[in-house]
Amino acid sequence: MSTTEEFITSAEAHSAHNYHPLPIVVASAEGAWMTDIEGRRYLDMLAGYSALNFGHGNRRLIDAAKAQLERVTLTSRAFHHDRFAEFCTRLAELCGKEMVLPMNTGAEAVETAVKTARKWGYQVKGVPDGRAKIVVARDNFHGRTTTIVSFSTDPEARADYGPYTPGFEIVPYGDLTALRAAVTENTVAVLLEPIQGEAGVLVPPAGYLAGVRELTRERNVLFMADEIQSGLGRTGRTFACEHEGVVPDVYILGKALGGGVVPVSAVVADADVLGVFKPGEHGSTFGGNPLACAVALEVVAMLSSGEFQQRATELGEHLHAELGLLAGTGAVTQVRGRGLWAGVDIEPSHGTGREISEKLMDRGVLVKDTHGSTIRIAPPLVISKEDLDWGLDQLRGVLA
Repeated sequence: MSTTEEFITSAEAHSAHNYHPLPIVVASAEGAWMTDIEGRRYLDMLAGYSALNFGHGNRRLIDAAKAQLERVTLTSRAFHHDRFAEFCTRLAELCGKEMVLPMNTGAEAVETAVKTARKWGYQVKGVPDGRAKIVVARDNFHGRTTTIVSFSTDPEARADYGPYTPGFEIVPYGDLTALRAAVTENTVAVLLEPIQGEAGVLVPPAGYLAGVRELTRERNVLFMADEIQSGLGRTGRTFACEHEGVVPDVYILGKALGGGVVPVSAVVADADVLGVFKPGEHGSTFGGNPLACAVALEVVAMLSSGEFQQRATELGEHLHAELGLLAGTGAVTQVRGRGLWAGVDIEPSHGTGREISEKLMDRGVLVKDTHGSTIRIAPPLVISKEDLDWGLDQLRGVLA
């Protein structure tokens, strides 16, 4: 196979059609750029949904992975290994928490958080067995397991996967009044994305996260922040919750924690929360493996410098200023986001989000659509200002 069409035809013949990717076949990548099998270069303005915050082939992360590959890659949690303690210690310090429970994918981390909240509710709060409730937000995206899609309001994510897991109360995102009404004596947690990514990079009203923190503390309920996409530098802070000075009880992390090299996720909280687990009650063969710990340790070290958060702040201000000018032309109806992360609603007469994404691809820029008329922009935090401006110029050209 030597052409894009041949590769795509073969893939469609032998893989389940659970994705509808743009018609590009990537062969190599470096920094913010990807090259396809026919030698065409593309500016990556998606960064693997924030999994590639530090860019493709980041030398520090690749070197950390290579060094660990020569030593040991997997032990299972049946044994200790020499990277585990430092990983847990450094990640806990980054989060200002006491304990880490490592997993692999974001969905696994969310499932772990759900189990944590229920177990804490029964053992610590004293909720009657089987009565625990978790309040979530409408239009959320926390993953695709059967439990997680049970509290999704997206028909594509949820349809045909029932019977659904009970124990969840859904309220409008950003509505503190509805949230307060939903919290009862049997509520064990409120699970929220500080910014809803899949929904179109929806930023809640000012004061919302602080209000959630106040309410959950007042009612003895865990505040669990899904920072899988919004965290680890994307919004200009280590965590998106920091924009309102909020520290949740539980951080749920993934994507960028693995540096775009290996899947790494984690639930991070204090001992009075994660301490509810005893040996044998939860686990993962690959969770916290030596290779994952080595890469994630380098990610934590990179974030500890503040360099990437500062880049996301400065380039994000520029990104949103430029997108704001586009909104003034009528081609864009709304721009949302924070840092190097934006949801851009396209005026329907200019095309669907998918059509705009395909036109941008033809110009050498890769983004992703969502919910019909919206495109998401989330370049690697290592992107240069010149490359970012070039990508924005292509968007202007498509919308002209």
